[in-house]
Amino acid sequence: MRKNGKRYREELKQVEARVAEREALGLDEALAAIKDMNRTKFDQSVEIVLQLGIDPKQADQMIRGSVSLPKGVGKTKRVVAFCDEASVETARQAGAIEAGGDELVKKIQDGWTDFDVAVAQPQMMSKVGRLGRILGPQGKMPSPKSGTVTPDIETAVKEYAAGKLAYRNDDGGNIHAIVGKASFTAEDLKENIEAFVNHIKRSRPAAAKGTFIRKVYLSASMSPSVRLAVA
Repeated sequence: MRKNGKRYREELKQVEARVAEREALGLDEALAAIKDMNRTKFDQSVEIVLQLGIDPKQADQMIRGSVSLPKGVGKTKRVVAFCDEASVETARQAGAIEAGGDELVKKIQDGWTDFDVAVAQPQMMSKVGRLGRILGPQGKMPSPKSGTVTPDIETAVKEYAAGKLAYRNDDGGNIHAIVGKASFTAEDLKENIEAFVNHIKRSRPAAAKGTFIRKVYLSASMSPSVRLAVA
């Protein structure tokens, strides 16, 4: 079993002290706790996890989509574009690290998956469909629901290369996302977090019953999580 280091244990004690008198922290206090624990030499990502009141086994309760946060996430992404020959140069100029049709499909079939997001024109999905077993488990399969299948390939590449978030619930009904960097100001992180939580609230499936957002946790990449009070 992995043993947590001394720094992690010290930070965990700090968090426990902050939440000793109540179950969850307000957003301002939660962000203060995250920043207090930011003692690494690199700029940690700030991550959010939402535990949702959905049945992930039911197709009509799946949560999947994309959103651009107001302050960005402080990270660029490697994007590939499945597009017709006439759009290849446009996609590359927009920021795609690879673009094309059959050759790109073959490259991925041969084992290359060194990218973060794949976008595709609708007419290319008959070819991209052959990659479902490769890209599906990695969460990289283009989908109209996530906004990664679109005729406007140039805009899609630009947005995702700039850090647009694609998200989907996991098998436990949770949503994970990066909402910024520890170096962001508390105000910028707060704006991103509120925008993301409100976006998920608006995505509530009609079939979901009871409390939709059950719990929310914030953490930095290498720090303990803090439970966030959400109205």
